[in-house]
Amino acid sequence: MIRTGVAALVLSAALSVSPGAAAALVPSGATTGAGSASAALSSDECTASTWISDVPTALSLLQSEDAWTRSHGSGVVVAVVDSGVAASNPHFVDALVGGADLVGDGVGATADLDGHGTALAGQIAARSVPKSGVVGLAPRAQIMPVRVYAGTSEAQVQAGIGPRTDRVAQGIRYAAEHGARVILVGVTTDAADAGLADAVAAATAQGSLVVASAGSRSHELSIDQNEDDGVRYPAGVPGALGVAATDAEGVVAATSIHGPHVSLSAPGTDVLTTSAAGADCRFASEPSPAFAAAYVAGAAALVAAAHPDESPAQWAYRLEATGVRADPDARDDAAGWGIVQPYDAMILVPGAGVRGPESPFPSEASPAPARPSASAAVVEHRDPANGTALVLGVLGGVAAAVVLGVAGTIGVLRRRRAEPDEPAAVRAGGLFRDERAGDSDSAASED
Repeated sequence: MIRTGVAALVLSAALSVSPGAAAALVPSGATTGAGSASAALSSDECTASTWISDVPTALSLLQSEDAWTRSHGSGVVVAVVDSGVAASNPHFVDALVGGADLVGDGVGATADLDGHGTALAGQIAARSVPKSGVVGLAPRAQIMPVRVYAGTSEAQVQAGIGPRTDRVAQGIRYAAEHGARVILVGVTTDAADAGLADAVAAATAQGSLVVASAGSRSHELSIDQNEDDGVRYPAGVPGALGVAATDAEGVVAATSIHGPHVSLSAPGTDVLTTSAAGADCRFASEPSPAFAAAYVAGAAALVAAAHPDESPAQWAYRLEATGVRADPDARDDAAGWGIVQPYDAMILVPGAGVRGPESPFPSEASPAPARPSASAAVVEHRDPANGTALVLGVLGGVAAAVVLGVAGTIGVLRRRRAEPDEPAAVRAGGLFRDERAGDSDSAASED
């Protein structure tokens, strides 16, 4: 049986986020810490009147405040190839574009019997509504619902309306053919399916970036019952970005599948987002790679809006090169190229001085500086008892903010915005910060 990814989480206390995060895009009454209106948090208790005033904790970790000075995802369509999206939720007013129901049960793409697709869509592009702190990472992007399964129960799988590889491949193709620039897939398989590979290749050729879950040992939306590390698909198809989940302390979760298909990681627990019941809910009782992938899809939408003339490979490179990681020169099978940082990805000036993955940009487009500047970013590596945490320290004029876990374990250090008197155009870009963002028109804000 395929276990659903929408296991709601009841928290006794929520991690706080930066007080300034999301200030311009969430209601003035929203709060960012524990003690706010978030008592009813199981999947059954979340109803059409469950409005949670907290701001999603992931937004501060994902540079939302800085990122929104450059892009909100305007003009970018993100396809959610999943269980549908509940159009009745007020967070999706003006957010949805025409999609498709490929299940064949007559429900429609803008209904969601399972709830998973609605939750993912909210992480990406939820609009602000009164009484709620929920807002998506790319809050002006549009969502294309592509429904490829009705649910994950054994009965639904046996009836042929559960997750299936052929429908996922069909959904990817549909999304690319109908204008989605970013395509999110939460379903995984350990089988190297030719249909999936062809679908990802076709989407890439049409200018779409596929972002996919790296897989979970808890069998969250897994077509197979394999708990071993190893490649999962479509994340493992060339051109796709596979995403692992981190916990509340910035540590890649033990439940997240490791392997060469992991490109990036992102927060995947305590996910405050939209509910198919019609309002808000918290999800992920354990870190979920599918929820993490939704945040990377949102980050990709921000990058695509800021750099509309670039290719999917170039968007992916920006995201990978600027991920927060222990070794700036290497990826690993747990976290990939590190925790996604969309603001840094947008202002990156590609060139030979940027360390990390191989660049798809023409080398002559952005020559490397004669020598690295003294204000290079430094990444430290620490090993807490339960995994590997990533710590980012920045030398020079840019400070860093420390994100602490509940038990005090150091997780991720997030760069602060530059001081007010420092124009955005002169801030350094890229992991190694050896070129100036102002040297390229590509860093211009999209809105």
